[in-house]
Amino acid sequence: MKDRYVLDTNVLIAASAVSSSPYPHPQHTDTTPPEDEMRQRILSWLQEFERSDARLVLDAAGEIEKEYHHKLGFNDYGLQVIRHKWESDLVDIVTVDYDADGNGIVPQPLDGTVHDLADRKMVAAAVAALSLPGTSAVAFAGDTDWHDWEHELKLTGLTLEPIIEEWSRSKHKEKVLRQHHGRHTHHEHTTDQEKQHD
Repeated sequence: MKDRYVLDTNVLIAASAVSSSPYPHPQHTDTTPPEDEMRQRILSWLQEFERSDARLVLDAAGEIEKEYHHKLGFNDYGLQVIRHKWESDLVDIVTVDYDADGNGIVPQPLDGTVHDLADRKMVAAAVAALSLPGTSAVAFAGDTDWHDWEHELKLTGLTLEPIIEEWSRSKHKEKVLRQHHGRHTHHEHTTDQEKQHD
């Protein structure tokens, strides 16, 4: 465990989906990963985080915690962990600036990298946490977008901790191949159309 973590919301949802069954919150039904074994591993990681002295990073404006509450029910295990960190005085508050649309402002050159607007506040909080003593990381599970941005994020000094790394890297590879195939097919289609016009 690092000294502190920014937690991607998916980690809390996936862990809660396991611990709340057989009465899942509506948000849990389409959670990734769908496999119980993977969700169980995420739950185990979150339980270890809860028991540890590792600190939780939140933003001063409260937008990260607001997202947690929006995606989870009061009794979900994910929110229990958040409350436990507050009660144990294991929360670091960092400053995140927001634009007029309410999206977190990330430092350049990440503005052109982090295309998921909801995740920008997480990235901005993680960058701000780098100025705190000790080690910090972004922990994520089923959201493969973090692998898209991995190279650029690491250049800024950020550390990523993929909780189910073999699963997320495999799914990310599949996504990249699909996107590449889609672009290739579109290119072929466009070329065929150009030939018809010649």
